[in-house]
Amino acid sequence: MIIFGNVQFLPLIFLALLFPAAYGLLEFLRKRRVKKLGDEELVSRLLSSRSSSKGWVRIVLFSLAFVFFVIGLARPQIGAKLKEHRAKGVEIMIALDVSNSMLAEDLSPNRLERAKLSISRLTDKLMDDRIGLVIFAGSSFVQLPITTDYISAKTFLGTINTASVPLQGTAMGDAIMTCIRSFSLQSEKSRVLIVITDGENHEDDPVEAARQAAELGIKVFTIGVGSAEGKPIPLAGGGLMKDSGGNIVVTRLDEETLRKVAEAGGGAYIHAGAAEFGLNPILDAIREMDKEEFNSVVFEEYDELFMYFFAVAFLLFVAELLIGDKRSKTRLFE
Repeated sequence: MIIFGNVQFLPLIFLALLFPAAYGLLEFLRKRRVKKLGDEELVSRLLSSRSSSKGWVRIVLFSLAFVFFVIGLARPQIGAKLKEHRAKGVEIMIALDVSNSMLAEDLSPNRLERAKLSISRLTDKLMDDRIGLVIFAGSSFVQLPITTDYISAKTFLGTINTASVPLQGTAMGDAIMTCIRSFSLQSEKSRVLIVITDGENHEDDPVEAARQAAELGIKVFTIGVGSAEGKPIPLAGGGLMKDSGGNIVVTRLDEETLRKVAEAGGGAYIHAGAAEFGLNPILDAIREMDKEEFNSVVFEEYDELFMYFFAVAFLLFVAELLIGDKRSKTRLFE
C-alpha cells in the first residue's frame, strides 16, 4: 500500500487540468483574431511557422510532468515492515478522574481540561518510556493500553470528557486496581501509577488499593486537582449543579485522602497549581528510577519513492522543451 508523507500537496494535481484548458482558450482566441485578417489557413501560414499540434503535445507533456512533480512533493512511500524494537524505560499508568466535579473552574479553563493539557505536555517529554491511560468516575476502564505511541496517546486524550464514563462518582480504588492490571508482563519493577483527581466522594478503599500496588513494586503518586475552599460545578446547558434540596453543589479537594493514598503507594502527593500542575516533579522522580528493557513490534520506516516521480517529471519537462513549437518539415506534428 502506498501512503503519502506530505499529503497536503496532492490537491495541487487538479491544477494540471487548468493548463490544457488555458491553452485551448488561448488557441480559440488566436484563431478568432486570425479570422478577422482573412482566410484562416492562409493567414496562419503567412504569419507564423508555429505548429498548433506541437503546442498541444507540449502542453500535455507539461501537464503530465506537473502531475508527477506534485506526487513527488507528496512523498509517496511503500513497503512498511514490522520489526522488533528494544528500548529501556519506565511504564507509566495514569488514572484520570472524569467525574462532573472535574468541571469546576478553580483551575483554568477547568480541572479536567487543565489535567489533559498537562498529560499531553508530559508525553512530549517522554523518550522510550511507555504510557497508558485509565479514566474513572463511578467506574473505571482502560482508555489507552500501555504503549510508546505518544501520538495515539494524545489522540485518545483529546476525546475524553465527563461523559466518557456514564456512571458518576469517584471510584479511585477501582481505578488503581484497573491500572495495576494494565501494566505489561514485561515490566517488573520500573512501574509508576499517577492518580489525577480531586479525591472527593471516593466510594471504595483507594488506600488499600495503593498498598496492594506498592506490594507489587508499583509507585503510586497522586495529584490533587482543585482547592480546599471549593468551586461550584458548571452545567453544559448553563447554570450550576444543585443537589436534591436546590442548593448549589460545591466540590472541594480532599487532600487528606490523596496524601494517604500516596503514602500507602510509596510515592508522593502533589497539589496541582496554576503554574506547576505537578507532573514535572513526578517526571524527575521517574528519571531517577532504574530503567527496564522492553521489546515491542513497530513499523519500520517506509521506503521513499519521491525521487522516481521527480525523475519522470524531469524527463517529461525535457521532452516538452525539446519538441519546440515550430512546424516540422516532415509534417509529423502539423
